[in-house]
Amino acid sequence: MKTLVVAERKGTDLRRVTVELAAAARELGEATVVEIAGERYSPLPFVSALAKKVESEKPDLVLLGATLNGRDLGARLAARLGRAYAADVTGFRPAGNALEVDKPMYAGKVRAKLRLDLPAVVSVRPGAMPLKEGAAAPQVEKIDADTSAEGLTFLKLAATATATAAKRVSLSEARVVVSGGRGLKGPENWHLVEELADALGGAVGASRAVTDAGWRPNEEQVGQTGKTVTPDLYVALGISGAIQHLAGMTSSKVIVAVNKDPDADIFKIADYGVVADVFEFVPAFTEAVKKARAS
Repeated sequence: MKTLVVAERKGTDLRRVTVELAAAARELGEATVVEIAGERYSPLPFVSALAKKVESEKPDLVLLGATLNGRDLGARLAARLGRAYAADVTGFRPAGNALEVDKPMYAGKVRAKLRLDLPAVVSVRPGAMPLKEGAAAPQVEKIDADTSAEGLTFLKLAATATATAAKRVSLSEARVVVSGGRGLKGPENWHLVEELADALGGAVGASRAVTDAGWRPNEEQVGQTGKTVTPDLYVALGISGAIQHLAGMTSSKVIVAVNKDPDADIFKIADYGVVADVFEFVPAFTEAVKKARAS
C-alpha cells in the first residue's frame, strides 16, 4: 500500500503523532512524509498544495494526526478529492482492497470497525499507534503552500492561555500526564493538578465528568471520547476509574492513582495506589517533587 503522511511540527521538532504515523505507514508498504511549508496553518493554501501532491503521486492512503489542524485539513482534502474519509480513528489495518479502521462513536458508547474503500484519507488520534523505543524520525519532504489559493485574511493572533499554561507540554505528546477528576470538587481546586504537573514537567488532563461540568476545556479530556495518551507516567488525582476514562490511558507505562475511596476502580489498573485525601496528599507530594528536582 502506498501511503502519504502529512507532517506537523511543534516548534522545530516533529510532533510525536507524525513519527507514530510514519512508523505505521512503513509497515503498510511504501511511505512518504510531507510537510507543507508555511508560518501558520491556512486552510485553503494548505489543502490546495496537498491536493496537488496527492493527485500527482496517487497514494492509496493519506494519514494525518487528529489534531486541530489535521482534522480540518483531512476533511477538506477528502472533500476536494472525493475520497473516503474517517476522522479521529484509533487503529487501522489493510483489508484486501480496502482499509479497516477502529473508531469510537456515539460519545464513546460504541467502538466501531469501519471499512473504507481505497483511496482514502484518515486522521488518527495522537498516542493511538504504539511507537517502538528508538524509532527513527522520518525523512520529510517539504512542499510549498499554494498562496494563490489564499482566500482568508489574517488579522491578529490573540493569547488565550496564561504564560505557564502556554509553556506546558501538549497532552498528546507528554511523557508525564497529571489528570484530575470529580474528587477535586470544583474548578477552584484545579491548581493542585496544575502545580503537580508543572513540578513533574508534564501536561494536564481531565476526566470526562470534569469537562462535561465545564471545569476544564474539552481539549484536556482523556478517555474514549477525548484524547488517548501513552505517557511514561500517568498520575490520576480524584479519578474513580470509569471505563470511558481507562480506555484513554491504560497504555501508560506507570500509573499512579490517588483517591480516598479504597474500592475505586482506578486502583485495579494502577501500578501504585495512594488511599488519601487529594487535598492533603497532593500539596505535600508536589513540594517533595520540587525539592527532589532541585537537589
